[in-house]
Amino acid sequence: MMHRDEQARDRRYGRYLVLILVGLAMAAGRIAVVTSREGDTAFLSANDRSRWATVASLVEDGSYEIDELIEIRGAKENRRPWYSIDMVRHRGNDGKLHYYSSKPPLLATVVAGVAKGVYFCTGLTLTKQPIYATRLILFFFNIPILALFFATSIANIERLTRSNWSRHCLSLGVIFGTMLFPFAMTLNNHLVAAAFTSLVVWIYMFASEKNDEHVGDVSVFVPKHWYGIAGFAAAFTAANELPALSMCVFWFFLFRWIDKRSVLPFIGGAAIVVIAFFGTNWIAHKSLRPAYAHRGVGAAIEELGTMPELPAIEAIADVLMSNKIISGGSKLELEESDEPSRWLVRSSDDQLFALIRNDSGRWSLSYWDDWYEYPGSYWKEGRRRGVDVGEPSRLVYLFNMLIGSYGIFSLTPMWFLVPGALYMGLFHGPHDYRRYSMAVIIASVVCLLFYLARPTIDRNYGGVSCCFRWVLWFTPLWIASIAPVVDHMAQTWRRRGIFIALLAFSVFSVSTALNTPWQSPWIYQFWSFLGWIGG
Repeated sequence: MMHRDEQARDRRYGRYLVLILVGLAMAAGRIAVVTSREGDTAFLSANDRSRWATVASLVEDGSYEIDELIEIRGAKENRRPWYSIDMVRHRGNDGKLHYYSSKPPLLATVVAGVAKGVYFCTGLTLTKQPIYATRLILFFFNIPILALFFATSIANIERLTRSNWSRHCLSLGVIFGTMLFPFAMTLNNHLVAAAFTSLVVWIYMFASEKNDEHVGDVSVFVPKHWYGIAGFAAAFTAANELPALSMCVFWFFLFRWIDKRSVLPFIGGAAIVVIAFFGTNWIAHKSLRPAYAHRGVGAAIEELGTMPELPAIEAIADVLMSNKIISGGSKLELEESDEPSRWLVRSSDDQLFALIRNDSGRWSLSYWDDWYEYPGSYWKEGRRRGVDVGEPSRLVYLFNMLIGSYGIFSLTPMWFLVPGALYMGLFHGPHDYRRYSMAVIIASVVCLLFYLARPTIDRNYGGVSCCFRWVLWFTPLWIASIAPVVDHMAQTWRRRGIFIALLAFSVFSVSTALNTPWQSPWIYQFWSFLGWIGG
């Protein structure tokens, strides 16, 4: 006969399953009708178009170059449905200049595998059927990723709480209360990073619980391959969200503290991602640095001395020929650069160099390494618009980042519980959970300071999106942090009411972005309507 606790647990699991299926069905429904504003593709923004162009090029041409894709014309005059502002330009394997996505190529390479499978099964290609092929690929990629996030996050809640009320309310929060849900209808890195973070949290909580019973600091419950999966998931999160590298390091030590056997499997799992990340980047760009890191000048070639005016083009040619960089038949062109005191030197065989003048009037010649500066680039000074201009005031940026128009707390009021929950986590619960809380505190602060310290051009709240999307990968970390607090709030009706209100307002924000995540937050739109900020 089944024990009463087992019956209650089975009923909870049944409710969880229903919630998950409803959430997945809603996401699948949105994917089934997702269409661009112009109605000729299922791409929703420059951000996802950049990745889709790479996916299509890999599947149909076997290349990371997207030149042909961005020139495709739509039904409307002058409409280029594949064109994106998230592009870079540099010399390819053939020695000519080509356009590429500015996004790290690993995720697009993985999605290209799914796209290849869709092609083999249906014959649909992204260039010929940009609506239906896109929707199928999104379904087979995003829905399993979203299911992973739902299942592991709810499993973490089940492990960290005791009250059925808190479990059910937090489960609703996981499904409908975070700004991650709108991103399920578009190709992006945030959903992937959050899902794999949730998987690491689940493995950590599982391993911590099992290691309460051990012999000689050696776990007898957790198979080593789980630590390998944790290392892979932590590294894959960092591959999709660079600031998550800090948490990846913390995960290594957190697992090491609970089980010494985790070291080698964790490193092995992470190594797979490291090799794949840098390998695909090298194949795509012949560089170990991601495309977005190429924003300046490369290695120095030679000092040209001090002179009041621009050096003669003949003198520059002599320097390049003497260093055997260009041939005698090459011709050079000198162009003004977007950056002050810098000029672009271009050879007839598409080699690029930077002519630089320092404050003392000395001239030098270096290799060109600004992949974002090309004809028509959106990122040139004076071309950026709206939030992409960048917020000059760090104080204003911090305000809007936390409780303002793009606020972490104002858009998802559930997160108001996070600071107190993390503080309480330092002093309550098992040592493993306390160490976890400390790691999440440090990672959260480091991440926020990282974005706050960025130059003006990068202080843009993540561009036009429904939230401050760069911290979405923290979602499962913060859910696990507030779980014990919500469990405590379940003890009185007043506290329950407070959490329900926070959850309701969080769901409200999510509902405003169900049409597309690539829109300004509802608070930003409302403040623009009131005239408080520029529209």
